Amino acid sequence: GVGMGMTAPVSITAFPAEDGSLQQKVKVSLRIPSQFQDNPPRPSDDSIKIEERQEMTIYSTQFGGYAKEVDYVNYAAKLKSALGTEAAYRKDFYFCNGYDPPMKPYGRRNEVWFVKE
Repeated sequence: GVGMGMTAPVSITAFPAEDGSLQQKVKVSLRIPSQFQDNPPRPSDDSIKIEERQEMTIYSTQFGGYAKEVDYVNYAAKLKSALGTEAAYRKDFYFCNGYDPPMKPYGRRNEVWFVKE
């Protein structure tokens, strides 16, 4: 019953298949605004969970435009290639992040994050 407005980034946890495509399971995360973080409103829908994301170090790449699944997959592949075999990061998931509302046509910001191990 509490309106919190749009937060950024909208973060989608992607679970890549062996071929790099995304599995059909995803988790969408929205940041709780600062004023609600100490005492977040309780969700009325049991499918919505509040979780605290622990501090992490990430490897990231940024790109523009209206991001589609294929864009995130392609940029994840580019980031993987840029990191090579020396960087240790989680391979079982990565984050796809969007920072802009749908009505913003130009100067859009999207990122792919790999979590450092």
